[in-house]
Amino acid sequence: MSLSRRSLFAAPALLPALAASRGASAQAAPQRGGTLIYLEQQTYTNLYPPAAGHYPAGGVINQITDKLTYQNPQTLEIEPWIAESWTINADATEYVFRLRRGVTFSDGTALDAAAVAKNYDTYGRGNRELRHAVSEVITNYERSEVIDPLTVRFVFRAPSPGFLQGTSVIGSGLVSPATLALPFDQMGDATKIIGSGPFVVARQVLGRELVLNARRDYAWGPAKHPHQGRALLDSIRIIVNGEDSVRVGALLSNQAQIARQIPAFDENRIQGRGFQLFAPPTRGVNNSITFRPDNPMVADIRVRRALLHGTNAQEVVDTLFSPNYPRATSVIASTAQGYVDLSDRLTFDAALAARLLDEAGWARGANGQRAKDGQELALAAYESPNYARSKDTMQLVAQQWARLGVKLSVMAGDLGSRTVDSLDPLKTPLSPAMVGRADPDVIRSNFYPTTRNMLLQTGGVSRRVQSFSDPALNAQLDAIASEPDQAKRLLLVGEVQRHLIDQAYVIPLFEEPQVFAASPRLRGMGFEAVGRPFFYAAWLAAR
Repeated sequence: MSLSRRSLFAAPALLPALAASRGASAQAAPQRGGTLIYLEQQTYTNLYPPAAGHYPAGGVINQITDKLTYQNPQTLEIEPWIAESWTINADATEYVFRLRRGVTFSDGTALDAAAVAKNYDTYGRGNRELRHAVSEVITNYERSEVIDPLTVRFVFRAPSPGFLQGTSVIGSGLVSPATLALPFDQMGDATKIIGSGPFVVARQVLGRELVLNARRDYAWGPAKHPHQGRALLDSIRIIVNGEDSVRVGALLSNQAQIARQIPAFDENRIQGRGFQLFAPPTRGVNNSITFRPDNPMVADIRVRRALLHGTNAQEVVDTLFSPNYPRATSVIASTAQGYVDLSDRLTFDAALAARLLDEAGWARGANGQRAKDGQELALAAYESPNYARSKDTMQLVAQQWARLGVKLSVMAGDLGSRTVDSLDPLKTPLSPAMVGRADPDVIRSNFYPTTRNMLLQTGGVSRRVQSFSDPALNAQLDAIASEPDQAKRLLLVGEVQRHLIDQAYVIPLFEEPQVFAASPRLRGMGFEAVGRPFFYAAWLAAR
């Protein structure tokens, strides 16, 4: 079912009046039943949990799977969920989890120690034959041991202090052994993903609509969650439409109850109409521009520093966003663990930027464009539809750089070309980037060669990288993943932030939330620790 500007649905019964929905606002007692209509900007492409960090996929996985543990989104404490208790040895190389009794996947199979072991052996080691990737949130994994039907031990070849928090994230959603037997390419079909969560997949129209029904016998929500038992909603209809104006219009005309990826310029209008606005933080690597120093045009640190100081992040925020998008003052968000304020190293200074470019040999020509040895300083980058107003952001940065005599071409491209070319530093010398995770390991996930490898170092999946590597950075990232002392670990996170800025590998722009707008009828709305929706306790007040 597609969306149009005039009408989201054909049935007039699905178009309640705004006044009626406002009239229900005084009701406080949760009500069971009803169908929530959720408007999503993009569709999921694959639902293998370690690959489901993309917000449209995470918004599905978060409803149909449970996790061993639950990270409280307010306190960030790790609380019991499928694991009712756990122990960790002194150097964080062994974790033992005791599971809740009676939990089952929606296909009826037991969620026991053997199933948990199978999940983590897959996520921790991958499966080459089925093309299952290793999870970026699990480091130094060696093996699992089933002690008894409700007890499982995980053993690591080196300390893995981020593992406990890693058991709470989207990428560690627990799925049935039957799901884990599927090749990766078949996991784009939501009907084949069998979890133990509060909702189950009822039907889908690929790329357009997904329907989730409440699991009636669900009885194992997070142990400290204020709601227990089955979900309050009967079902959720997730409808995909990439046009912001259509999603906002459908919400304001009461054709839907919640929508994601709300443009900043619509926020005041939405709130002025009495609708709710949610902007949960993502608590990870900020929305940034990341350089690929293997490209000769940005290999010179003076060029990267020039572009860093030639970027006016405050202008980006003031022009395109709202107070929900604070200007970045470091590589990671101010709400992230291990954050250090580096705003004094991120100053906008056009004169300094011009001087650095002069020193690097890039002289202005008669047309104002900088060139060296007959070659113009012309760069290219792809926009990222995953990030808020990515195209507009990159185009504004291009205007700022043009004042320095540097050309930046912002490309759209289809998914295939964008994915392939983004792994080639000669074609994409820089790229927008951000990633959410409420753990110090998030900075390693983004920059380490064998994970996201945003700097495109040697040792990653890209075979187009010729020589760039930063051993000092990688040693620091390894230490973050292996240091069991939390205080020392956070100091390492600070060192990495300083290193990334001092080397001008990254230009932080803003802290990116996930912004949702919702009907006044929607109550009990929840979000996990980095802003993905959790509809377990959500309910709809009477019209």
